[in-house]
Amino acid sequence: MSNVPVFPAPSLKSRIHGCLLGGSLGDALGYAVEFDSIAGIRQRFGGRGLTGFAQLPEGGVFSDDTQMTLYTVDGLAEALEWANSGVGADVNACLWLSYLRWLATQGEDAGPSAPAPQPRWIDGQAVLHHRRHPGKACISGLASGEMGTSARPVNPGSKGCGTVMRSAPFGLVPHIASDAVYKLSADAAALTHGHPSARQSAGTFSLLIHRLVSGEGLKEAAAAVAASARELPDVAAELPERLAAALDLAARGAVSPEELNQALGEGWIAEEALAVGLYAALATLPGGGAGTREEAEGHFREALAVAVNHSGDSDSTASVAGNILGALYGEECLPEEWLEALEGRDVVRGMAARLVKVTTGED
Repeated sequence: MSNVPVFPAPSLKSRIHGCLLGGSLGDALGYAVEFDSIAGIRQRFGGRGLTGFAQLPEGGVFSDDTQMTLYTVDGLAEALEWANSGVGADVNACLWLSYLRWLATQGEDAGPSAPAPQPRWIDGQAVLHHRRHPGKACISGLASGEMGTSARPVNPGSKGCGTVMRSAPFGLVPHIASDAVYKLSADAAALTHGHPSARQSAGTFSLLIHRLVSGEGLKEAAAAVAASARELPDVAAELPERLAAALDLAARGAVSPEELNQALGEGWIAEEALAVGLYAALATLPGGGAGTREEAEGHFREALAVAVNHSGDSDSTASVAGNILGALYGEECLPEEWLEALEGRDVVRGMAARLVKVTTGED
């Protein structure tokens, strides 16, 4: 039986909102325990760990993962705005300028060699100006003032998860070929991270989102991107190995957080974050898929609990899982009380609406 949802297929608008809000929810839940071991999480929240925002007095405070994802949306939106007006634009240059504006929100300066980007709506949103443990490679790569490329990347040895956690938006742009999705994502990853696995993991994650948005089921899409990763030119071996391990582990069903980290890693580097987030979504998938909204929401809750409760980079792994399920189900899977607890949810919705507008013309 296919694992495509039985309830009416979500619209592109719903998938875009679902993906961005779902990632923000995962990020916020995981950020509360990002630097805790599983033993520490259990000590704080009990044997089941952290399973919802009602356990957090501060509510849903998101990290740099959501900040950079929204700035990725803004860079793409600017490039598409130019294209819609009949003017060609360098997409990666638009993304670089957008990330430089994010860098400024973190109190950092790219130096005199970098251009001074013109401010946009997103820059005026105070909720995005908090410094929430931004990735070192993201900061140093942008602060270099150099626009990295796949041929000449900055931070050539870095493969931190700062590429994967911001790359879902590339998969949300409709009517472009898979090769273009991958290239846009991998090129943008090179703006901050130079290791091949960082770029390839980001591109593969974007392809997964692209397939889900196109209507594929989760198992089919996961198997397809795992297979395509093996065929990438000059592929870094760790990416297909981690993806294969994630699929194999998910086929076994739920495992302990300790087994999860032993098999897939802790998520601090790109291919591990993708593998853990994907495993969490697959291992909790209802048999035959979610046939109702209630089942989809239950899947979302269970997957994020798996992605959060381990000894690793919980905000990034849960952000990836949230992006995946939001793209699969649309907004239908998002718990309403979680959305109520999420800081800046109107800003996330505002950026989702901008992406919808430039890709479909819908308000």
